[in-house]
Amino acid sequence: MSNYKKNSFWFDTLDDSFIPRESLAGDIDADVAIVGAGYTGLWTAYYLKRLKPELNIVIVEAQIAGYGASGRNGGWVAGSISGFDRFVKPLALQDKQKACALLASNVDAIGETLAQEGIDAHFNKAGVIYAAARYPEQLKQQQAELKELHASGYSEADCYWLDKSQLADKVRIRNGLGGIYKRHCATINPALMVRGLATKVEQMGVRIYEQTPALSIQARQLKTAHGQVNATTIIPAVEGYCSTLKGFGHYMIPVHSLIIATEPISETIWAEIGLHNREAFSDASRMVTYGHRSQDGRMIFGSRGGYNYGGVPRSEFSLQDSEFRQREAILHDLFPQLKAAKITHGWGGSLGVARRFAPHVVYDPLTGIGTAGGYGGEGVAASHLFARTLADLILNRESEFTQMPWVFKDVDYQQVLKKWEPEPIRWLTSKAISQAFSWEENLYLNQRSSGYSKSVANQLSNALSLLMK
Repeated sequence: MSNYKKNSFWFDTLDDSFIPRESLAGDIDADVAIVGAGYTGLWTAYYLKRLKPELNIVIVEAQIAGYGASGRNGGWVAGSISGFDRFVKPLALQDKQKACALLASNVDAIGETLAQEGIDAHFNKAGVIYAAARYPEQLKQQQAELKELHASGYSEADCYWLDKSQLADKVRIRNGLGGIYKRHCATINPALMVRGLATKVEQMGVRIYEQTPALSIQARQLKTAHGQVNATTIIPAVEGYCSTLKGFGHYMIPVHSLIIATEPISETIWAEIGLHNREAFSDASRMVTYGHRSQDGRMIFGSRGGYNYGGVPRSEFSLQDSEFRQREAILHDLFPQLKAAKITHGWGGSLGVARRFAPHVVYDPLTGIGTAGGYGGEGVAASHLFARTLADLILNRESEFTQMPWVFKDVDYQQVLKKWEPEPIRWLTSKAISQAFSWEENLYLNQRSSGYSKSVANQLSNALSLLMK
């Protein structure tokens, strides 16, 4: 049996034996069959059962509930989605504001639902110090980013600028010059949420079959390694594991994110760092950093990792892996006072990235196939919102969720999702972007770097960033 506690720090905190549920044994029928017992699959089952309790719902999971990104992420519950500006740019201001309000209220809805269902996932809404600038070049970029957020429909109350002094009041990042504060963000223990949610949907009558890898789907039919599920509706909720399901690897690729956790930090050190309300934070690095103070006083810190040739998802990590040294170096540069703190955990996971670099909800009543994903690292909150949307689409309910611009109704997913380029184009592009971002980061860190070198690196990174918009 696998030692699932090694999946992440979050799994290691659970008082759970992780004994897998029964596997599927033969062919069965269902109203709804869901592939993947992560956030998207479990929340979809939860809302379908709340809206229509008599539904016969089955979930098949290749490992155990929460094994993928849902049990491995950084714990942010963000009131935003990746690629948001792409969706709202053509809209009137009033419609932009509706979309922003829905994303913001989604954070509170998660907290309220967890409390209602008695799932203590350490939900703490304290906002996020977003992409704090540490260099003059970053300062200009982040001030421009705030203008774009307001143009996209967010109000001054939703997100506002922190000058150097205001930033230091919240978190004392080395060389912090300023940053954006977003109110609508919470933090959680991801494993507590996903494992608690799995238990809850089971209590509602949903059958979860673990260690049952799905092989392929087609209209009304899901084939697994242990039998077939015939269902009116089939929901592949596999995100970063799309390549394991026949045909889906063309539309989503797995990108890895890596996270470290320190030992519990003394209150004296925390007083020097800040984060008094356990806010989330990131700096403006292209490495896509993210962190927060856990409930038990650890620093949780991560950044975007790499991409494996061929789009192969990765689930095994070791703190001894050299790639974790880079995360430690970034953390220690941000907070030099943590150099003496022991790093106790290092883990990672595969998040799903769609070719358009934006998430989606797609449902086709003709085939009965619906899907949601492409969260690009912002799936903890988005999966909840998109699952509510899927539930309404499946039950043919018009709602504020189904009217959003990221929702595609009455259409097959193959008509909506754009295919990724073949290898080695994907791998080479990934390497080029990663190396350019690392080059820029290293130049900023080196005080002896010339202004010309930093300018060239900045322009190259900006150009490559356009590929992801």
